[in-house]
Parts: sequence; C-alpha cells; structure tokens
Amino acid sequence: MIARTDDRQPPPVEADEADPLALERQLCFALAVASRLVIGTYKPILEPMGLTHPQYLVMLALWEQEPRALSEVARLVRLEPATLSPLVKRLEAAGFVTRERSSHDERQLALRLTPEGRRLRQQAERVPEQVVAALGVEVAELAHLHAELSSLIGRISPEASATPAA
Repeated sequence: MIARTDDRQPPPVEADEADPLALERQLCFALAVASRLVIGTYKPILEPMGLTHPQYLVMLALWEQEPRALSEVARLVRLEPATLSPLVKRLEAAGFVTRERSSHDERQLALRLTPEGRRLRQQAERVPEQVVAALGVEVAELAHLHAELSSLIGRISPEASATPAA
C-alpha cells in the first residue's frame, strides 16, 4: 500500500449562518425530520385500529366521500396508483374497503367502504386529538403550520404549474 504524502485533512466546516450547506439550515432536512417524527406519532395511535399511516390517509379520503376511483384517491393522497394498489388490497383483506369496477367506466376501479370501514370512522374521530396531545404542541400553532405547509404545497406542486393562466 502506498502512503499518502499529504495526510492533511481539510478543516472542518463550521455550521454557521454563513454556510449555505449547513445541515441544520436545509429545508429538506427540517421537513424530513419533522415528517418522520409526526408520522411516527401516529403509529401507536393507528395500530390498534389496524391501520398504517398511508392506509389512514386512504380511509380519510373515503370517509369524506365514497365511492371514489382509485386514481382519484391516488391524486388526493399524492401517491402513485401503483404504490396505492397494494395498500388498498391490504385494506380490502382487512375488511375495510371493497374494490369494484366503476359502473360509469369499466376501466376505473371504484373503492367503497364496508360496514366495518364505516364503523372504524368512529374510532378515527379520536385520532386528531390524540396526535395533538402526543405532539404536545398548541392546536393554534399546528393550524398555522398546516396552513403554511398547505400554501407551500399549493405553490410548488406540479398541478399548480399545470394550471393555465386566466
């Protein structure tokens, strides 16, 4: 093995406000950590209901309105249909939803709640208050954060840029 003649290491970069690459200054880092922590808060709340967080999002969409086309649910929860399909199959196996061909368009798969899926909504009504309590953050602060994130999503999502100008 050949030894390096220059064993000097570059000086460590200090994470200060002048460093544009400081980890703590990165929006992506803050969002990723916050997302993992918040979604992790849901896990022990949803487990007794037999739901994962992505499944909970699908159920929320169906509790708002049903039947819904699989493609519409995918758009609402912002998942690709190919990602959503196995998740929906697990919800069907658990007895919460049914998948059937749409009577309006045979190419569309319609999702409907089962009676058990409708009953699950009663348990789910307690989820938001349990999450707020587990996070230990004021509701007003969470509402403000939600509004800010929703605004950001609206400005940067592909759908926003695809909207024709009036």
